[in-house]
Amino acid sequence: MTAAATTRTRPNLSVRIGKLVMRNPVTTGSGTFGFGSEVAGLVDLNRVGAVCVKATTTHERVGNPPQRIVETPSGMLNAIGLQNGGVENYLAEKAPFLRNFDCPIIVNVPGENPDDFADVTRRISEAGAADAIELNISCPNVSHGLDYATDPRLTAEVVAACRRVTDLTLIAKLSPNVTDIRPVARAAEQAGADAVSLINTLVGTSIDARTRRFRLANITGGLSGPAIKPIALNLVYRVAQTVHVPIIGMGGIMNATDAVEFLLAGATAVAVGTVSFVNPLAVHEVAEGIEAYLVENGFADVSEIIGAVHT
Repeated sequence: MTAAATTRTRPNLSVRIGKLVMRNPVTTGSGTFGFGSEVAGLVDLNRVGAVCVKATTTHERVGNPPQRIVETPSGMLNAIGLQNGGVENYLAEKAPFLRNFDCPIIVNVPGENPDDFADVTRRISEAGAADAIELNISCPNVSHGLDYATDPRLTAEVVAACRRVTDLTLIAKLSPNVTDIRPVARAAEQAGADAVSLINTLVGTSIDARTRRFRLANITGGLSGPAIKPIALNLVYRVAQTVHVPIIGMGGIMNATDAVEFLLAGATAVAVGTVSFVNPLAVHEVAEGIEAYLVENGFADVSEIIGAVHT
């Protein structure tokens, strides 16, 4: 078989989320990949489906005091507190670096109120410094970080405010720390979100029995890693039955099989996060593994397995 024929028979991995087109359905979890420059010596950013960068706020944030990360069985707790250099720093330094690579950029945007979310979204959009905005309405380790993800009305306010100031793909990042995630997802969709991403981390804590102290200075942090995968997978499936916009699934994805399970549950794309701390190349390995799964099972396009789980 010729090289050209081999290329033609490879399955199509590209997916579309609003206006965002990804060469493969694998992006990075915000906060686990820095701003790209931190891992560019290890990872070929030109092969990544999209790079979702660390949270970017109106002003510089120093984050929470240490200790800010604690390893747990099958995961980790983090209470970083959205440390970043602020939107001006992102526009001046981070975005120009990333634009050297052939990969879409998703910027994670937190905010104190709807106007705050909208201001950062507008500035990034006007500068052409992103291809999509992930609205971080669900950060569990800053004061009031969960307010906008636990109330559908507040979720809608944030999404609508940002929708008015940008034509970029808007992704609402949802929290598992709610009684029912589906009304929040519906509110985001109805307010103009092009997609939803889920799940953000679960609230947890850790105590050192020897010292009788909390291990995190913030007391609580966000639990991520393989321990939360069953929860994430269930919520992705439930939300996929509720909304019509694409879903970016995340939460405990360690390998390609995990990613395929999320696609089968209804996710259009997936994000690898905590695994990058132990294997920075996971973002490539997961994409390659999805392709191998499609070949082995006779699928020509990744869209054929999205939501294809049998009930």
